Order: sequence, then C-alpha cells, then structure tokens
Amino acid sequence: MDLTILHIEDDPEIGSWVSEFMTERGYKVIWINSGHNALEHMEGADIVILDIMLPGLDGYTIGQRLKQKYPEKPIMMLTARTSIEDKLQGLSFADDYMTKPYHPDELEARIQVLLRRSGAVSPELLQLGHLSIDRKANRILNSKTNTEVTLTGKQFHIFMYLLDHPNQILTQTQIYEAVWEDPYIKGDKTLMVHIRHLREKIELDASSPQIIETVRGIGYRLKE
Repeated sequence: MDLTILHIEDDPEIGSWVSEFMTERGYKVIWINSGHNALEHMEGADIVILDIMLPGLDGYTIGQRLKQKYPEKPIMMLTARTSIEDKLQGLSFADDYMTKPYHPDELEARIQVLLRRSGAVSPELLQLGHLSIDRKANRILNSKTNTEVTLTGKQFHIFMYLLDHPNQILTQTQIYEAVWEDPYIKGDKTLMVHIRHLREKIELDASSPQIIETVRGIGYRLKE
C-alpha cells in the first residue's frame, strides 16, 4: 500500500520531523513550505496536512482552494493555533484539526481514520508502522523492503488477535486460550517463544520491539 501525504509546513524543524516519522511508518511524504504550488501535487496525494501560519497565502485560504478543487481528498489542519475561533474556521472545510504539540502516534492514528473515511484505505487494509496488512487476503507486506512477511499459522493467529485488540494489554492466558483454544498452564513458555519468532519477522529490530510491547508480569500489547 503506497499512500502519499502532502505536508504544507514552513517550519523546517516540524516539516523534517513529520516527514521523517511518516516515512518510517511506510508513507510517501511530499513536503512543501508554502501553498503556492500545492495544486501541482494534489493529484498524487491521498491526504493533506496543512499548517495555518504560512508565508504568503495562509492555511485557511489554501485549504479552501484545495477542498474546492479536490473535495474527496481529506485535509488535516496541524497548527499551534488553539482558539475555538481558529478551530471552527479550519473545520469549516478541513476534515480534522489537530493542535501542536502532539504525539506522533496520535497523528498517524488520525491520518488512518481520514484515509479510511475517504476510501484511500479499505477497512480490510491497515498500515501499522512499516507493515501493510491486507486482512482480506491474509497478506502482510514490509513496505521498507517491499517484501511479503511469511508467518506460520500460529504466528499469524497471534498477530491477528493482537490486531483485533489494539493498544489493549492482553494477558498471556487471554492470548494463549484464544489462539490454541486450550486452557493456559501457568509457566508454559509456548506463547513467549512464538512471540519471539513473530517479532523477528515483523519488527525492524526484534531486540527493541515497537509493534508488540511486553507488559512485564501481565502479557503483551500491540501498539497502533
């Protein structure tokens, strides 16, 4: 899944940071520092991230023009302006309004919501960091290497169960009994071994997992 973000931001620190973060998550980012040539990039963009304070035309004017010409393309305002007046003006045409500072995981989650609403991402498709997951076809693609991730049956069922409960702490008992459909015996290392091998296949660095988090003494959590 090759999704493109058009990011209109004149602050070099924010622009480079967002571009780097979203690129690491598997998106293509077109970063421009003003809205003067934004229309040139809209055809290939799936979503627009737009600041308000820009040189020349402000974000409101740019956003209204883009929305008028491309009504199906979602626009997210990403700005330090927090007043209710600014939010109402932005939401008169934009699909979401997010204020700085923000957590990068929330930014990506909101982008995913807008992409699903617009139809750029079907409900069966999910972007999780560098992984593109097609639940309908039971395929997982590593967008960093553009290769398919091959899992064993049990690894796949564990991963799908975690995907069904994003950001929830799941006990070893819950996961084991859902996947193996047998009672979990305390001290059994089977699940731990499968999680370790699963991480080796899906994590960029299995020794420092960013997708499947260990919650010490309890179980695991999939970070979406």
